[in-house]
Amino acid sequence: MNPYKINSIEELLAGNSYAGRGIIVGKTENTNNAVIVYFIMGRSDNSRNRIFHIQDAEVYTKPFDEEKVEDPRLIIYPAVKNLDNKIIVTNGDHTETIWNGIKTGKSFEESLETREFEPDAPNLTPRISAIVNLGDGIFDYKMSILKSEDEKGTECARYTFAYKPLPGLGHFIHTYQQDGNPLPTYVGEPDRVAIPDDIDVFTNTIWENLDDDNRISLYVRYICLESGVFKDRVINDLQSKSKDCKCIYE
Repeated sequence: MNPYKINSIEELLAGNSYAGRGIIVGKTENTNNAVIVYFIMGRSDNSRNRIFHIQDAEVYTKPFDEEKVEDPRLIIYPAVKNLDNKIIVTNGDHTETIWNGIKTGKSFEESLETREFEPDAPNLTPRISAIVNLGDGIFDYKMSILKSEDEKGTECARYTFAYKPLPGLGHFIHTYQQDGNPLPTYVGEPDRVAIPDDIDVFTNTIWENLDDDNRISLYVRYICLESGVFKDRVINDLQSKSKDCKCIYE
């Protein structure tokens, strides 16, 4: 096994019916862009009743149909938030925990000390997150996963991975290894994944390789490291099925 292999996103997603929620951070190969990706999948009606909504360059999950919401606690949250020269992306309300911690002078790791995996036994869904540091020639990032140490949720294991970006290389972490009952928690360090120069190619490739029955929403951001100008792409499955709704934005 080659530890330096850079996988295609097709290799990592195709055939996996339930990767859960996923984060990718990295750098394009030939253009000077930082890349951030977040996607969500879901099986229950409550989980599937969601779309991504962009407001002031931040991303929020919101109900597609307000009347069908059963329990918003683990499904409605800010997914991407900005703080000065930092971008925070997570799979839950610990986005706010990190944002508030950084604002008061805590590190990424210190901010997460108050949080654990989700209280959704028997799955005990991991909390995954990333923080991207940009500005003044700086670009680096960290990724984290908080996961149960056993099937009972006895203790929380905390893992942080810090990266200096390389052209064409990204790192991909998600909540579940695959479908199952209970859902098997993600294992190991973030996967190495190729990052292409074209945002639309990457967006469409990710979306097409997420399982048709379980994919919900996808967000992709490309940020020019020289100018700070960025492009957004969003695909919401429920909107894409409505002819009156535009599902990809810039």
